[in-house]
Amino acid sequence: MKNLKLPLTIDPYRSAQRRLEYNGYFELIGLARLLAISEKASEQVNVKMNFDVDEQGLIVISGNASTQVSLTCQRCNEPYELELNVTFIYSPVKNEEGAEHLPSEYDAVELDENGEVNLRDLMEDELILEIPLIPKHDLKDCSATADSTWGKLPEVVEKPNPFDMLKQLK
Repeated sequence: MKNLKLPLTIDPYRSAQRRLEYNGYFELIGLARLLAISEKASEQVNVKMNFDVDEQGLIVISGNASTQVSLTCQRCNEPYELELNVTFIYSPVKNEEGAEHLPSEYDAVELDENGEVNLRDLMEDELILEIPLIPKHDLKDCSATADSTWGKLPEVVEKPNPFDMLKQLK
């Protein structure tokens, strides 16, 4: 299938019955939360997605997504490029009670009021979770040295023990 712009929302039940495969992209301009975290990013998120029905009759949305973002290294404060690659397996549910009955290999995705899944928000969530909590270069690529310190530690001041007076009274 050729690379095409993916729809924002989709009905997973109809797509799974037809066993649809999507190989496309989302423009990164629509992913405001991801753009707020990164310095700059590539123009699009490439997504490959399959809709299927498993042996238990559950709807399955599986696939992968990838993009490249620029983050600020927390060690040297310089920008660096990070390739984000995520793999996912979802099963749509109508409410939280349905999520409790899913097999452990599936993540639950809640349907909206129209019975659809917002694919763009789903991919944005996956990519944000892939960003490290403290982004930094590999140590060999970082311009900051490993033994660098930030500021001086205060000198240790010897404080008198308040109970020394009690020792004298004994």
